[in-house]
Amino acid sequence: MKLTIATALTLIAPAALAEPLTVYAPDYFASEWGPGPAIKAAFEAGCACEIEYVTGDLLPRLRLEGARTSADVVIGLNTDDAERARQTGLFAPHNVTIEGLTMPVAWTDETFVPFNWGHTAFVYDTTRLDSVPTTFQALLDAPDDLRIVVQDPRTSVSGLALALWMKSIFGDDTEAAWEALAPKIVTVTKGWSEAYGMFTEGEADMVLSYTTSPAYHIIAEEDLTKKAAIFDEGHYVMVETAGQIATTDQPELAQAFLDFILTEAFQSIIPEGNWSLPAKLDPAKMPAGFAQLDLPDTALLYSSDEAEALRDTVVAEFEAGLGR
Repeated sequence: MKLTIATALTLIAPAALAEPLTVYAPDYFASEWGPGPAIKAAFEAGCACEIEYVTGDLLPRLRLEGARTSADVVIGLNTDDAERARQTGLFAPHNVTIEGLTMPVAWTDETFVPFNWGHTAFVYDTTRLDSVPTTFQALLDAPDDLRIVVQDPRTSVSGLALALWMKSIFGDDTEAAWEALAPKIVTVTKGWSEAYGMFTEGEADMVLSYTTSPAYHIIAEEDLTKKAAIFDEGHYVMVETAGQIATTDQPELAQAFLDFILTEAFQSIIPEGNWSLPAKLDPAKMPAGFAQLDLPDTALLYSSDEAEALRDTVVAEFEAGLGR
């Protein structure tokens, strides 16, 4: 992989390497517990260059800055936000050869490169929950004293994924499904971290998260009590991506970073760096703890344009269902 990076960087003029490659990323990505620091070190080890992360809410920042953005690359946009990002007109084609992906969905997007993915799921504690639903309908039919924390689809990518997941299963009956789920919802949080913190502190029996979330407890804490409830209908998939800003003044270096994303050097950081599944990594090279995860057979996903077309509808169904 270093050979690939080095080959790409031989075409870059020395003057261009004087400035860092500015990568816009979510807060979690570049934090000390996220995958960003290790990815930065791995990329910089293969070139005479530097990555500088700028963190925050990606889409609002890009929309505010427009063509004046100082970003060269943006990483951390998920497929449900990809269409809105594409409509800014700020992104160039990724020019990366997409092949050999280890994802359950085909990839044809010419703007965004996938770097990791995961199934949305309700995670529970085996010491607190005796009867675990095996279908989404069974969750709706569970006793109302079941305590669940979810995220708001208006402020959270995971919350939006839940709204789309429910739409993919319940169709025209999604508002009624939210109404049935409402008595079990302890609270709706703005983001994932707050919700997961409430769950680990014992304030809820289940939390909207991902099928890979228990891997953290297994590997980092040697705790086998956290599991994902697997539903027969299938689980909605979230794919995170990266793209190159068309007006970057370092196009060769930006391209080298995009090419780096699907290398083993990058992908091997994802499992324990982001506690999710790499877009392209030999399963034999996954950490052993991931083999203990319960995973669904069926992956559900709307394309980026389908998700964008459904966004207002599924948010309205969430608001109306919980407001009944």
